[in-house]
Amino acid sequence: MKLSTILIPSPSSLWTTVRSVGAFNVACSFAVLWASIKVLRALRWRLKTTQLRGPPRTSFIYGVSHDLMSSKDSPAMYEHWATEYGVAYMIPSVLGLTKIALCDPRAIAHFYARETWTYLQTPLSLMMIETSIGRGIIWSQGENHRRQRKALTPAFSNAAIRKLASVFYDSAYKAKSAWETAIESSKDGNAVIEVQNWMNHISLDTIGITGFSHDFGSLDGKRASVTEVFDSFGNNQKASAVNQVFVLLASAFPIILKIPTKRTVLLKKLGVTMGEISNDLLIRSRQEKDVNSSKIDEEKSIIGLLIKSESQDAELHLSEEEVVAQMKSLLLAGYETTSISLTWALIELSQHPDIQTKLREELLAFGADPTYDQLKTDLPYLDGVVHEILRLHPAVPESIRYAAADDVIPLSEPVCTESGEMTDSISIAKGTLITIPTASINRSSAIWGPDAKEFKPDRWLTEDGISGKAKEVQGHRHLLTFLDGPRTCLGKDFAIAEFKTVLSVLVKNFVFEMRDGLDTPVEPVRGILPRPRVVGEDGIGVPLRVRRYE
Repeated sequence: MKLSTILIPSPSSLWTTVRSVGAFNVACSFAVLWASIKVLRALRWRLKTTQLRGPPRTSFIYGVSHDLMSSKDSPAMYEHWATEYGVAYMIPSVLGLTKIALCDPRAIAHFYARETWTYLQTPLSLMMIETSIGRGIIWSQGENHRRQRKALTPAFSNAAIRKLASVFYDSAYKAKSAWETAIESSKDGNAVIEVQNWMNHISLDTIGITGFSHDFGSLDGKRASVTEVFDSFGNNQKASAVNQVFVLLASAFPIILKIPTKRTVLLKKLGVTMGEISNDLLIRSRQEKDVNSSKIDEEKSIIGLLIKSESQDAELHLSEEEVVAQMKSLLLAGYETTSISLTWALIELSQHPDIQTKLREELLAFGADPTYDQLKTDLPYLDGVVHEILRLHPAVPESIRYAAADDVIPLSEPVCTESGEMTDSISIAKGTLITIPTASINRSSAIWGPDAKEFKPDRWLTEDGISGKAKEVQGHRHLLTFLDGPRTCLGKDFAIAEFKTVLSVLVKNFVFEMRDGLDTPVEPVRGILPRPRVVGEDGIGVPLRVRRYE
């Protein structure tokens, strides 16, 4: 048959056909087509992916995802499954989906080396990130991520952070002064202080000044609009049960996030609020650059680099949308992660007074406030305390990605498959969901030894304090807290320097105790990221009894 004789139907004739067949029949045809594609993909996935053992499905709809999300100790669940099923296992998830959990150092190193190229963020993660902070460095992937990261890297060099040490101290001493005033006005020489709010204030003011040359003034009692939105995430735990259902279902159908719930509304409000703040700071900084451009370039501040990247040609250019997204990303990361780590540090030191005393003795023996370089090398016990907090309480407890291509992941020890065979590698089909349970691996007894659950800063003081298996974990100091590979946390050194600075000032000047005694229970609650809370307190309350060290 000649090509010219093939009749191509016009849109009007197609519409006539659809009307004659019936809309219902057309809808059924599309439904069958969609179902067929799903079945074929599922069949390919099953044929291409090593079928591993794993926990049984406890819910037809949620798999075990609801159990994990509602658990007060999900890392223990992951560790239990690793003990029972091996270092790689399958987890039944929402609506028939399956995730593969990797708890093996070699497998995790392989995974992170290929992250942002082979292993990408899930559609749900991308939608949530874009809604709240835009298409910045946290959202971007592949070459786009490499370009954005390269543009920001100079702001987080050792030389750049060294210049910021005075800002870290200023924030810590502002809190110290306010606490001393509260203690002096008390009758018995101590005060009950809600420390988590104060750590939030320290973190926000610090990232404002160091990143954007802007003082939010929260340590001086000013109420920043962004803090109200941040705080609201953790202040309504009753509503979070409903939000859990939406998040779980959204992992299968991300479009569900378009339905307005309390959390999705807050995410949008957070994005709008941070966007307004970022735009205001950007406009002001551009005006300052016009007056004195050399100062911004010379300081290599974050805002200076971002403004410079707007006018940069070639590979390091950032669009205005990307610049604002970077500012929102830094605001969020600077506020959330460091304040969570500082709060956990004060809780652990209050629950372990002997460790608190030992840390204070080291700081007092050192004398004057240490410089940035001295904080890195001359205070080993402070370093141990900080890294033990980062080990036990990572701000992001789990990373979930999906495979953009088929892959084979090597294992350091063999696992038993669903069919009973042993294998030292697992095949991964395109589309497979992979989870790295960071918090579980950081405190795994199989990796860190029998004392893995203990708060034990001494483990960081000697070479043999870290067990052999833990040494196989790639990442900062054998921890996955800052991820690894191309997406290693860019602000890692900044965060650790701020953490050490603030903790050194507070512990040297104050004694901390749990308000209701050593055995006061603390639980994780869901904010933007999981946060600690003293059981029975509202919101994210962590009241500690604080007195001056005499």
